[in-house]
Amino acid sequence: MPTIIMTKWPVKLDGSVRAKAMSFLQKLSADDTTAGLHVEPINNSVDPRVRTGRVDQFWRAVMFRLEGQGESHYVIHGVWPHDDAIAVASRVRLKVNPINGLPQIEETAVPVEVTPPPVPKQPVEPLLTRLGRTRAELVDRLGVPEDVADLALAAEDDDALLELAQRHNGWLGLLLVDLATPDSIDEIADRLQLQAPKQTGDDDEDLLQSLRRPAARAQFAFIEGQEELRRVIEADDFPAWRIFLHPEQRQYVEKPYGGPFRLSGGAGTGKTVVLVHRARALATQRKDARIVLTTFTTNLADSLRDNLALLDPIVTQSTAIGQPGVYVAGVDALAAAVIRSAGAAIANAVLRVLGDTRSAPTSRTSTTRWREILESSSGSLPPEIANETFLSTEYSLVVLPNRVTNETEYRRVRRPGRGVALDRAKRDAVWALIAAYRAQSRLDGTLDFAEAAAVAAAHLESTGGLADHVLVDEGQDLSPTHWQLLRALVAEGPDDLFIAEDSHQRIYGNRTVLGRYGIRIVGRSRRLTLNYRTTAQNLRYAMAILDGGAYVDLEDEAEGTGYRSARSGPEPIVEDAGSLVAELDAIARHARAWQEQETKPETIAVLVQDKFQRERVVTALNERGVAARAVDREVPGKGRVLVMTMHRAKGMEFSKVVLADVGFQSAAEKSRLGTLDDGERQDAELRARSLVYVAATRARDELAVVRRK
Repeated sequence: MPTIIMTKWPVKLDGSVRAKAMSFLQKLSADDTTAGLHVEPINNSVDPRVRTGRVDQFWRAVMFRLEGQGESHYVIHGVWPHDDAIAVASRVRLKVNPINGLPQIEETAVPVEVTPPPVPKQPVEPLLTRLGRTRAELVDRLGVPEDVADLALAAEDDDALLELAQRHNGWLGLLLVDLATPDSIDEIADRLQLQAPKQTGDDDEDLLQSLRRPAARAQFAFIEGQEELRRVIEADDFPAWRIFLHPEQRQYVEKPYGGPFRLSGGAGTGKTVVLVHRARALATQRKDARIVLTTFTTNLADSLRDNLALLDPIVTQSTAIGQPGVYVAGVDALAAAVIRSAGAAIANAVLRVLGDTRSAPTSRTSTTRWREILESSSGSLPPEIANETFLSTEYSLVVLPNRVTNETEYRRVRRPGRGVALDRAKRDAVWALIAAYRAQSRLDGTLDFAEAAAVAAAHLESTGGLADHVLVDEGQDLSPTHWQLLRALVAEGPDDLFIAEDSHQRIYGNRTVLGRYGIRIVGRSRRLTLNYRTTAQNLRYAMAILDGGAYVDLEDEAEGTGYRSARSGPEPIVEDAGSLVAELDAIARHARAWQEQETKPETIAVLVQDKFQRERVVTALNERGVAARAVDREVPGKGRVLVMTMHRAKGMEFSKVVLADVGFQSAAEKSRLGTLDDGERQDAELRARSLVYVAATRARDELAVVRRK
């Protein structure tokens, strides 16, 4: 049976043609001599390996046939209308790059009349010249084709070089993007794992060996079986996400680690891609492995579950914690699963953490409980202490992780990183409120989310873990008791914890340091910097939002930026609205204009600050003739513009995005911030910046920002 090797096709097919292409490739992979396929060479082609095959009377596939390893291999270049396919097939060649050993598809240029560009009045020194790059480095060290190298060396700025990179698939496009960075030529070569071939032949065996190189797999994918072929053809954008991994990403998928590993990176750099692939790899290596894949919110957990199923439906997704397979759940659902599995034995863990009992540990405390306690208290604490934010944070960051159960222990406990100093009298007053909170929860028998994680961790510490590997997405949003739970869930050892995080996207919890909770990275930390989702123009806008903020990662180190994009597009549109009505008019205008450009409405999102504004925008859009729907927990539907909160949009992406409410603060929010101490207020402001950054990076192609004064 022939092996199919897929590439990123130059021409995108609609649904009906894609189905015919799938049928053709399935038959080809089963038996390339099947009647009706018409796999034929092309007379006078520049590459004798090239073949065409009949998809139907109008469409033909262009491919290269290689013989090696005891079977035929077909590298599928794409599908074109009949005459175009013959023309393409006659002038394409598959060869091994003699410098870096990677496969490349060359196409003999079709002569065209070129109009010389106008001479600029003030010539600009090209970007790569300013960076000290030379033609010899590009051609002789990296293997960039000479014509592409000349175009790259003539590019005046980042955008021009990025536009060139977008015209080249696979390793060449990635290499061109890297050339715009301050990285050395050697660093670029190492990242793509470039090395000269041992021999410079272009026979079939040389090509097959080249096609299996790590950087080649960013453009060429060996398809394993009919089911995988069906998924590749039927899916839309996901094949690029699923198969064509950057060599750096693939390294983090496959490499074993001697303990906890942390992978950081900005929005759209592929951290989640790596996690899902790594979950699959671990499950494939050991069928009895117990793998937990978790994240902060239920929506993101649902997305992880769907992506894993799309990546490989054969991978077992277990339905109960502790079973072989991949168990996917939000971290709070994970804590609940541990508590349920413990049964009556959970009472001992509750006692160790809280010093008292709970009759309904699987039920959750009302989110208004701290407010109720404050309203019923007659204490004289200052407002920067007697507020919900301070008390809930003190409880989750200090009391629960240290398993403080009484006033004496609270007087002695250390409070690293807490901005408000507490003398003995203030500590006693704070403890009185905490004791009241616990007493009220004891009456209804509930645990809050942070308590549940702490209790689940305490139980596992006494009974042993329930997983062999734990993979964590959006780690920056997890609380100390979440980390205690995850540390207890898996025994210390090789490949125990794999953590993906971006401190610039911390929009929920407070800053946390992993080392305080038994998770010691010890040099096992790397960073992704290439953004695959957001255009360079949108990324620049998003990164500017973070300017001036002091961000710290999970190892208590300053979080860097330096992110770059592999895509280019129009500049974001930023406009000011003097009133709510003007803001709603502007939102409707952008959504309507994009739909008039034939953008599907469900690929357009309007992102707002809260649910109240979400409902108002949905009503306003429908009144203005733009069909829209609100999105909360449910999966977004089709046929309408989507309106959701910026928090809900995390982990999602859209073709076009309108950001609303940017820069606006309600009177209630201003009042709340006014009650916080300086440290809490600064942290809240960082999270507000991060929220807009997260929202801006949801846009793949176009971004509009409406600021309300």
